[in-house]
Amino acid sequence: MTIVPESHLDLLERPIYGHFGTRRPDGFIQVNPMWFLWDGSHIRLTHTTTRQKYRNIAADPHVSLSVNDPDQPYRYLELRGTVVAVEPDPAGEFFQTLARRYSLDRSGPPGDAADRVVLVIEPTAVSFQ
Repeated sequence: MTIVPESHLDLLERPIYGHFGTRRPDGFIQVNPMWFLWDGSHIRLTHTTTRQKYRNIAADPHVSLSVNDPDQPYRYLELRGTVVAVEPDPAGEFFQTLARRYSLDRSGPPGDAADRVVLVIEPTAVSFQ
C-alpha cells in the first residue's frame, strides 16, 4: 500500500527530475535535482558515499522529494520520508538503469561506480496540488 494519491502517481512514473532535500550539518536544507525510480512503495536514487548529501543522510535519514509536472507547473507532489536502506551498487548498475530511464546515452558504469549506492526511501507523508 502507498500513501501516494492515484491522481499523482504519473509524476513518479514519468522520467521527471526530483528535487531531493536533506538537512546539512549547519541546519540548512540542501536541495538538488536527482534522478529517481518509484518501485510502487519506495523511491530509489543513485548516489555516492563521497558527497555531502550522503553524509547528510548518515546524520539524519529524514528526507524529502518534490516533483512538479512540467506540463502544469503548479501541479506537484512532495514526499517526505526516511532513508530505510543504503544498498551498495559498486558496478553502477542502478545508475545505468536510471540513465536509460532518463534517455541518456551512457555506455558502461560511471567513473565513480566503486562509490555508488542506492538510497531507498520510504515515504511517510505526502502533499500535493
